[in-house]
Amino acid sequence: MKTPDALSRRSFLALFGAAPLGAALAADKHIPVGLELYSVRDELKKDLMGTVRGVAKMGYECVEFYAPYYDWTLDYAQQVRKELDALGVRCYSTHNDRQSFTPDGINKAIELNQALGARYIVMAHPGEVKDVDGWKRVAETLNKANETMKSHGLHAGYHNHDLEWKPVDGRKPIELLAANTDKSIMLQLDTGPCVELGNDPVAWIEANPGRIRSMHVKEWSREKGFRLLFGEGAVPWKKVFAAAETTGGIEYYLIEQEGSDLSGMETVQRCLAAFRNLHG
Repeated sequence: MKTPDALSRRSFLALFGAAPLGAALAADKHIPVGLELYSVRDELKKDLMGTVRGVAKMGYECVEFYAPYYDWTLDYAQQVRKELDALGVRCYSTHNDRQSFTPDGINKAIELNQALGARYIVMAHPGEVKDVDGWKRVAETLNKANETMKSHGLHAGYHNHDLEWKPVDGRKPIELLAANTDKSIMLQLDTGPCVELGNDPVAWIEANPGRIRSMHVKEWSREKGFRLLFGEGAVPWKKVFAAAETTGGIEYYLIEQEGSDLSGMETVQRCLAAFRNLHG
Protein backbone atom coordinates (compact mmCIF):
# COMPACT_ATOMS: atom_id res chain seq x y z
CA MET A 1 0.00 0.00 0.00
CA LYS A 2 1.43 3.42 -0.95
CA THR A 3 0.62 6.66 0.79
CA PRO A 4 1.18 10.13 -0.71
CA ASP A 5 4.47 10.59 1.15
CA ALA A 6 5.66 7.06 0.40
CA LEU A 7 5.28 5.78 3.96
CA SER A 8 5.62 2.03 4.34
CA ARG A 9 2.48 0.14 5.37
CA ARG A 10 4.05 -0.55 8.79
CA SER A 11 4.92 3.13 9.25
CA PHE A 12 1.46 4.19 8.15
CA LEU A 13 -0.20 1.96 10.74
CA ALA A 14 2.19 3.14 13.43
CA LEU A 15 1.49 6.78 12.60
CA PHE A 16 -2.24 6.28 12.90
CA GLY A 17 -2.03 3.81 15.79
CA ALA A 18 -5.30 4.85 17.42
CA ALA A 19 -7.34 4.71 14.20
CA PRO A 20 -9.48 1.67 13.34
CA LEU A 21 -7.36 -0.97 11.69
CA GLY A 22 -10.04 -1.55 9.06
CA ALA A 23 -9.51 1.88 7.56
CA ALA A 24 -5.89 1.03 6.80
CA LEU A 25 -6.60 -2.49 5.55
CA ALA A 26 -9.45 -1.36 3.31
CA ALA A 27 -7.00 0.34 0.97
CA ASP A 28 -5.42 -2.93 -0.13
CA LYS A 29 -8.50 -5.11 0.51
CA HIS A 30 -6.37 -7.70 2.24
CA ILE A 31 -7.86 -9.20 5.40
CA PRO A 32 -5.32 -11.15 7.45
CA VAL A 33 -6.15 -14.63 8.66
CA GLY A 34 -4.75 -15.58 12.02
CA LEU A 35 -4.97 -18.15 14.77
CA GLU A 36 -6.54 -18.01 18.21
CA LEU A 37 -3.72 -19.76 20.03
CA TYR A 38 -6.10 -21.64 22.33
CA SER A 39 -6.33 -23.94 19.30
CA VAL A 40 -2.80 -25.17 20.05
CA ARG A 41 -2.91 -24.73 23.81
CA ASP A 42 -1.03 -27.94 24.63
CA GLU A 43 1.85 -27.02 22.34
CA LEU A 44 1.81 -23.43 23.58
CA LYS A 45 2.23 -24.49 27.21
CA LYS A 46 5.32 -26.53 26.29
CA ASP A 47 7.03 -24.04 23.97
CA LEU A 48 5.35 -20.70 23.30
CA MET A 49 8.00 -19.25 21.00
CA GLY A 50 8.40 -22.49 19.08
CA THR A 51 4.64 -22.79 18.62
CA VAL A 52 4.38 -19.23 17.34
CA ARG A 53 7.20 -19.92 14.89
CA GLY A 54 5.39 -23.06 13.77
CA VAL A 55 2.08 -21.35 13.01
CA ALA A 56 3.90 -18.49 11.28
CA LYS A 57 5.62 -21.04 9.03
CA MET A 58 2.19 -22.41 8.08
CA GLY A 59 1.26 -18.96 6.81
CA TYR A 60 -0.80 -17.50 9.65
CA GLU A 61 -0.53 -13.71 9.55
CA CYS A 62 -1.63 -12.87 13.08
CA VAL A 63 -2.24 -14.57 16.42
CA GLU A 64 -4.43 -13.97 19.43
CA PHE A 65 -3.09 -14.85 22.87
CA TYR A 66 -5.66 -16.04 25.40
CA ALA A 67 -6.11 -15.26 29.09
CA PRO A 68 -2.91 -16.78 30.62
CA TYR A 69 -0.90 -14.09 28.81
CA TYR A 70 -2.04 -11.71 31.57
CA ASP A 71 0.43 -13.37 33.94
CA TRP A 72 3.39 -12.37 31.77
CA THR A 73 5.86 -9.72 32.83
CA LEU A 74 6.28 -6.68 30.64
CA ASP A 75 9.77 -7.89 29.73
CA TYR A 76 8.41 -11.22 28.50
CA ALA A 77 5.67 -9.50 26.48
CA GLN A 78 8.38 -7.43 24.82
CA GLN A 79 10.33 -10.59 24.01
CA VAL A 80 7.21 -12.10 22.43
CA ARG A 81 6.69 -8.93 20.39
CA LYS A 82 10.29 -9.08 19.17
CA GLU A 83 9.70 -12.66 18.00
CA LEU A 84 6.44 -11.71 16.29
CA ASP A 85 8.11 -8.83 14.48
CA ALA A 86 10.91 -11.10 13.29
CA LEU A 87 8.31 -13.51 11.91
CA GLY A 88 6.20 -10.80 10.30
CA VAL A 89 3.22 -11.81 12.46
CA ARG A 90 0.88 -9.39 14.26
CA CYS A 91 -1.13 -9.63 17.45
CA TYR A 92 -4.19 -7.46 16.92
CA SER A 93 -6.05 -8.58 20.04
CA THR A 94 -5.90 -10.64 23.21
CA HIS A 95 -8.50 -12.73 25.05
CA ASN A 96 -9.05 -11.67 28.65
CA ASP A 97 -10.82 -12.54 31.85
CA ARG A 98 -12.92 -9.85 33.49
CA GLN A 99 -9.99 -8.70 35.64
CA SER A 100 -8.50 -6.87 32.65
CA PHE A 101 -11.52 -4.54 32.73
CA THR A 102 -11.42 -3.69 36.43
CA PRO A 103 -9.78 -0.64 38.01
CA ASP A 104 -7.20 -2.95 39.62
CA GLY A 105 -6.37 -4.89 36.47
CA ILE A 106 -6.81 -2.60 33.49
CA ASN A 107 -3.43 -0.88 33.68
CA LYS A 108 -1.52 -4.14 33.41
CA ALA A 109 -3.73 -5.25 30.51
CA ILE A 110 -3.06 -1.99 28.69
CA GLU A 111 0.68 -2.23 29.32
CA LEU A 112 0.93 -5.80 28.02
CA ASN A 113 -1.27 -5.14 24.99
CA GLN A 114 0.71 -2.06 24.04
CA ALA A 115 3.89 -4.13 24.25
CA LEU A 116 2.34 -6.74 21.95
CA GLY A 117 1.14 -4.11 19.48
CA ALA A 118 -2.52 -5.06 19.98
CA ARG A 119 -5.53 -2.94 19.07
CA TYR A 120 -8.26 -4.67 21.08
CA ILE A 121 -8.50 -6.05 24.61
CA VAL A 122 -11.33 -8.57 24.37
CA MET A 123 -13.46 -9.74 27.27
CA ALA A 124 -13.78 -13.49 26.77
CA HIS A 125 -16.11 -14.21 29.70
CA PRO A 126 -18.16 -11.90 31.94
CA GLY A 127 -18.20 -14.08 35.03
CA GLU A 128 -21.50 -15.07 36.62
CA VAL A 129 -24.39 -12.99 35.29
CA LYS A 130 -27.93 -13.85 36.37
CA ASP A 131 -30.34 -11.33 34.86
CA VAL A 132 -30.87 -8.43 32.46
CA ASP A 133 -29.55 -5.91 34.97
CA GLY A 134 -26.43 -8.01 35.36
CA TRP A 135 -25.80 -7.93 31.62
CA LYS A 136 -26.32 -4.18 31.60
CA ARG A 137 -23.66 -3.93 34.27
CA VAL A 138 -21.32 -5.95 32.04
CA ALA A 139 -22.03 -3.44 29.27
CA GLU A 140 -21.21 -0.57 31.63
CA THR A 141 -17.96 -2.27 32.63
CA LEU A 142 -17.03 -2.49 28.96
CA ASN A 143 -17.93 1.15 28.34
CA LYS A 144 -15.87 2.42 31.27
CA ALA A 145 -12.88 0.28 30.35
CA ASN A 146 -13.15 1.38 26.73
CA GLU A 147 -12.91 5.02 27.73
CA THR A 148 -9.66 4.32 29.56
CA MET A 149 -8.30 2.16 26.76
CA LYS A 150 -9.04 4.76 24.07
CA SER A 151 -6.59 7.18 25.63
CA HIS A 152 -3.89 4.54 25.09
CA GLY A 153 -4.74 3.75 21.46
CA LEU A 154 -6.75 0.62 22.32
CA HIS A 155 -10.40 -0.44 22.33
CA ALA A 156 -12.40 -2.96 24.29
CA GLY A 157 -14.01 -5.95 22.64
CA TYR A 158 -16.44 -8.69 23.64
CA HIS A 159 -16.31 -12.33 22.55
CA ASN A 160 -19.44 -14.47 22.59
CA HIS A 161 -19.71 -18.07 23.71
CA ASP A 162 -23.01 -19.97 23.95
CA LEU A 163 -24.06 -18.11 27.11
CA GLU A 164 -24.73 -14.87 25.26
CA TRP A 165 -27.22 -16.50 22.88
CA LYS A 166 -29.41 -18.01 25.63
CA PRO A 167 -32.35 -15.69 26.44
CA VAL A 168 -32.58 -14.11 29.89
CA ASP A 169 -36.01 -12.71 30.72
CA GLY A 170 -36.85 -12.86 27.02
CA ARG A 171 -33.71 -11.02 25.85
CA LYS A 172 -30.55 -12.49 24.40
CA PRO A 173 -27.55 -11.17 26.35
CA ILE A 174 -25.62 -10.59 23.13
CA GLU A 175 -28.37 -8.20 22.00
CA LEU A 176 -28.29 -6.40 25.33
CA LEU A 177 -24.53 -5.95 25.07
CA ALA A 178 -24.74 -4.64 21.51
CA ALA A 179 -27.49 -2.17 22.41
CA ASN A 180 -25.82 -0.88 25.58
CA THR A 181 -22.18 -0.54 24.57
CA ASP A 182 -20.39 2.17 22.65
CA LYS A 183 -20.13 1.43 18.95
CA SER A 184 -16.35 1.64 19.11
CA ILE A 185 -16.40 -1.56 21.18
CA MET A 186 -15.79 -4.55 18.94
CA LEU A 187 -18.25 -7.45 18.93
CA GLN A 188 -15.98 -10.40 18.22
CA LEU A 189 -18.22 -13.04 16.69
CA ASP A 190 -17.52 -16.69 17.46
CA THR A 191 -19.45 -18.43 14.70
CA GLY A 192 -19.52 -21.89 16.30
CA PRO A 193 -21.71 -21.17 19.36
CA CYS A 194 -23.81 -18.78 17.29
CA VAL A 195 -24.79 -21.55 14.89
CA GLU A 196 -24.95 -24.21 17.61
CA LEU A 197 -27.71 -22.26 19.37
CA GLY A 198 -29.73 -21.95 16.16
CA ASN A 199 -28.83 -18.36 15.27
CA ASP A 200 -28.06 -16.91 11.87
CA PRO A 201 -24.54 -15.39 11.89
CA VAL A 202 -25.23 -13.46 8.70
CA ALA A 203 -28.29 -11.76 10.22
CA TRP A 204 -26.26 -10.89 13.33
CA ILE A 205 -23.45 -9.34 11.28
CA GLU A 206 -25.91 -7.31 9.23
CA ALA A 207 -27.68 -6.11 12.39
CA ASN A 208 -24.38 -4.72 13.74
CA PRO A 209 -22.64 -2.94 10.88
CA GLY A 210 -19.04 -2.00 11.49
CA ARG A 211 -18.78 -3.79 14.83
CA ILE A 212 -17.79 -7.32 13.75
CA ARG A 213 -14.16 -6.30 13.33
CA SER A 214 -12.78 -9.73 14.08
CA MET A 215 -14.26 -13.17 14.00
CA HIS A 216 -13.41 -16.54 15.45
CA VAL A 217 -13.78 -18.82 12.47
CA LYS A 218 -15.09 -21.93 14.19
CA GLU A 219 -17.05 -24.84 12.77
CA TRP A 220 -19.93 -26.75 14.32
CA SER A 221 -22.08 -29.69 13.27
CA ARG A 222 -24.87 -31.58 14.99
CA GLU A 223 -22.94 -34.84 14.61
CA LYS A 224 -19.48 -33.80 15.80
CA GLY A 225 -20.03 -30.58 17.72
CA PHE A 226 -16.85 -28.51 17.51
CA ARG A 227 -14.47 -31.41 16.86
CA LEU A 228 -14.18 -31.09 13.12
CA LEU A 229 -12.11 -29.24 10.56
CA PHE A 230 -12.99 -25.98 8.90
CA GLY A 231 -15.45 -26.47 6.04
CA GLU A 232 -16.91 -29.72 7.41
CA GLY A 233 -19.75 -28.21 9.44
CA ALA A 234 -22.95 -26.20 9.23
CA VAL A 235 -21.64 -22.61 9.11
CA PRO A 236 -22.60 -20.94 5.78
CA TRP A 237 -19.12 -19.57 5.19
CA LYS A 238 -19.58 -17.88 1.81
CA LYS A 239 -22.49 -15.82 3.15
CA VAL A 240 -20.66 -15.12 6.40
CA PHE A 241 -17.57 -13.84 4.58
CA ALA A 242 -19.67 -11.68 2.27
CA ALA A 243 -21.56 -10.10 5.18
CA ALA A 244 -18.39 -9.59 7.23
CA GLU A 245 -16.57 -7.89 4.38
CA THR A 246 -19.39 -5.71 3.10
CA THR A 247 -21.22 -4.83 6.31
CA GLY A 248 -19.46 -6.15 9.40
CA GLY A 249 -16.26 -4.13 9.14
CA ILE A 250 -14.07 -7.21 9.44
CA GLU A 251 -10.39 -6.40 9.98
CA TYR A 252 -8.97 -9.88 10.54
CA TYR A 253 -10.14 -13.49 10.83
CA LEU A 254 -9.00 -15.88 13.56
CA ILE A 255 -9.29 -19.62 13.09
CA GLU A 256 -10.17 -21.35 16.35
CA GLN A 257 -10.33 -25.08 17.00
CA GLU A 258 -11.63 -26.90 20.05
CA GLY A 259 -9.93 -30.03 18.74
CA SER A 260 -10.14 -32.80 16.15
CA ASP A 261 -8.92 -36.35 15.62
CA LEU A 262 -5.56 -34.90 14.56
CA SER A 263 -2.83 -33.19 16.55
CA GLY A 264 -3.31 -29.52 17.31
CA MET A 265 -0.70 -28.32 14.83
CA GLU A 266 -1.91 -30.56 12.01
CA THR A 267 -5.49 -29.50 12.72
CA VAL A 268 -4.76 -25.80 12.38
CA GLN A 269 -2.58 -26.35 9.32
CA ARG A 270 -5.40 -28.16 7.54
CA CYS A 271 -7.92 -25.55 8.65
CA LEU A 272 -5.81 -22.74 7.20
CA ALA A 273 -5.53 -24.56 3.87
CA ALA A 274 -9.29 -25.16 3.82
CA PHE A 275 -9.99 -21.53 4.75
CA ARG A 276 -7.87 -20.23 1.92
CA ASN A 277 -9.43 -22.66 -0.52
CA LEU A 278 -12.96 -21.56 0.42
CA HIS A 279 -12.37 -17.86 1.04
CA GLY A 280 -9.77 -17.25 -1.64
